[in-house]
Amino acid sequence: MSSTGEPSIFSRIASREIPATIVAETDRVIAFNDIAPQAPVHVVITPKTSEYANVVELAAGDPGLLAEIVAVASGLAATLSNGQFRLVFNTGETVGQTVFHVHAHLLAPQAAGGTLEEGTLGFR
Repeated sequence: MSSTGEPSIFSRIASREIPATIVAETDRVIAFNDIAPQAPVHVVITPKTSEYANVVELAAGDPGLLAEIVAVASGLAATLSNGQFRLVFNTGETVGQTVFHVHAHLLAPQAAGGTLEEGTLGFR
């Protein structure tokens, strides 16, 4: 739940209330293409539970679920890109977190030999 008590957008995607292009799913994790991609491959990976607002809470509360998110990211990068990837967790409003339901951004080039530009996802 969000701070307003309403389900987060990610909970609503996981429950299929809001459509998304889902690219991977396990019993506890869902991954879908970002609607405003910042790289050739830009996938949001999030637990289906909204229990954790950020990665720090997730690491403390369920390290196995955090490991599952990383495993899903690795598998997607192997399939969608060259197996190399950037995995970004924003923790806090001042660094860009807008949905307080822990999630990772998987960023990668689209093809073998591709690279990510320095400025992707706000890095400068």
